[in-house]
Amino acid sequence: MFMMEAKRVIIVIIGALLSAIALNFFFISANVYASGFTGAAQILTTVFNDYLGIERVSTGIILFIINIPVAILGWFKVGKGFTIYSFLSVFFVSAFLEIIPVIQLSSDIILNAVFGGVIAGSGIGLTLKWGASTGGSDIIAMVMSRLKDKPIGGYLMIINGAIIVVAGMLNEPENALYTLLGLYVTTRVIDTIHTRHEKVTAMIVTKKADELQKAIHNTVVRGITILPVKGAYTKEDKHMLYIVITRYELYDLEQLIHEVDENAFMNVIQTAGVYGFFRRD
Repeated sequence: MFMMEAKRVIIVIIGALLSAIALNFFFISANVYASGFTGAAQILTTVFNDYLGIERVSTGIILFIINIPVAILGWFKVGKGFTIYSFLSVFFVSAFLEIIPVIQLSSDIILNAVFGGVIAGSGIGLTLKWGASTGGSDIIAMVMSRLKDKPIGGYLMIINGAIIVVAGMLNEPENALYTLLGLYVTTRVIDTIHTRHEKVTAMIVTKKADELQKAIHNTVVRGITILPVKGAYTKEDKHMLYIVITRYELYDLEQLIHEVDENAFMNVIQTAGVYGFFRRD
């Protein structure tokens, strides 16, 4: 268990380093904005530096500050474990942004948008794959999704759309298009590394249905359907737990199954749509 959590922390740090490199080596110098709260922090930095004449305010500091209230919201509404690792990611991104110098590797804005998007997407994808997020917009989107029972992607699209519009207002209109290109590349890379679909269905065959059900309900806020099943080869009576979760909850579910019943069998499939009562309060 300790080694697994240690690996998780290391992955979060690597993801934060990649995100910081994408910003300081590609996005910032080209006035191309990243996704979510990182892009919002870039926008606020531009306002402070170029319009208010306050040059001591950096992207890393602003990113850390605006994530504090979001982390508090996530602690109570999303989950303690998820929020801790998400805020840890934000902390290291902010720290790396302060340590790594801003360098212009290329004057070509398209190259900056594409390569920045690839590196940022790799960092975010790795972080998501190991059960955390880059904080900010992810947590807000998850909270809104649970309140309205609508896909997370829609809320993220609204946030990123606002960033694209402001990018065009603060700079040349072309910067909005380059920001859109960077966001598209980032999203494609995230989809390649991490689960492509917002919701997935997990079917878990186990001999410890009661213990596993309690463990899941203590961690993941989702309903479960339990069905009796029988092994075709062993003829043993077992149970299958049927649960629909978001992609952000998949890592925690995998860890719970491994802890409670390492012999359990789980099949995860994509879910095109969910109708009826999805969330559980």
